[in-house]
Amino acid sequence: MESEHTIEYLKNYNGREIRLMEVCGTHSAEIRRNGIPSMLSDRIHMITGPGCPVCVTVSGYIDRLIELSRDSRNVIVSFGDMLRVPGSCSDLIHAKAEGADIRYVYSPFDMLGMAAEDREHIYIFAAVGFETTAPVYAALISEALEQGVENIRLLTSLKTMPGAIERIADGVDGFLAPGHVAVITGTGDYEALASKLGLPFVISGFRGKELLSSIYALTRMAERSEAGCMNLYPQAVVKEGNPSARNAVKKFFEAGDAVWRGMGMIPASGMYLTEEYQKYDAGSRGIAGDAEISGCKCAQVITGKLTPGECPMFGKACTAEHPVGVCMVSQEGACFIMSSG
Repeated sequence: MESEHTIEYLKNYNGREIRLMEVCGTHSAEIRRNGIPSMLSDRIHMITGPGCPVCVTVSGYIDRLIELSRDSRNVIVSFGDMLRVPGSCSDLIHAKAEGADIRYVYSPFDMLGMAAEDREHIYIFAAVGFETTAPVYAALISEALEQGVENIRLLTSLKTMPGAIERIADGVDGFLAPGHVAVITGTGDYEALASKLGLPFVISGFRGKELLSSIYALTRMAERSEAGCMNLYPQAVVKEGNPSARNAVKKFFEAGDAVWRGMGMIPASGMYLTEEYQKYDAGSRGIAGDAEISGCKCAQVITGKLTPGECPMFGKACTAEHPVGVCMVSQEGACFIMSSG
């Protein structure tokens, strides 16, 4: 009965038009997979935000990886979706075709075994992600120290969400806060953002019913112009987050300015290895290039200014089989999700 009431309210909502942003790529995928857009009034607009870590990584980062790959002493290691992300002139697939040693793995720890067996090369991992993946890279460095493996490096593009949310909040009536990130960070960041921005935030789980309940709660709060943070994922998210993971990140990483695709430099929104562990860094600081392919509107899609369908390339020059823009490359990208729905 509760679900029926929720669906009825959302379907028949006739209040002011509202724009609700989900800032988690998994939320975007699950909202579409569960058919939730068809359950919403045409006065409720769900828009995707900068919740795809690959998508917000700038072209200058890919350029730096390609530059490093041209040194025969280096082996570049990455997750598979990074290989097709465009830099300013090329991508890692083309660099590999030209002879660079570039490998893709399913876990960063796979690189540790490679490096331990081959001490003649430097193994550089493309460490892209948000607060959720930073603990993994902290654990990787910790394990390397324990095993005495010194020939690994990280080229980091690790980012934190609050600054980006604040940067793009204008014109948004409420945020579906990322559940995975909140598991690590806790609720504090979103409580602070709700207070500062005067907007509603709902931390959501990932099942269809959880998402519907969260969108319902967010719509009700937005309709009343009510600011605050509601945690509807209490089985996984607690106020203090995961202290063990947070302490691990604090040990190895520190905040610094970072450039986001389509948003420019956001102060203190990046995570970089501290001075004590700089020997494991491959030159992550100062990466700034943010080139976009002519005609591609990924920067506007990431920031909620356009829907994927409003990009002139979507479904034409840019498809899941032949992606052009980064939002179509990553499975967490808004354009890929929209094309596969």
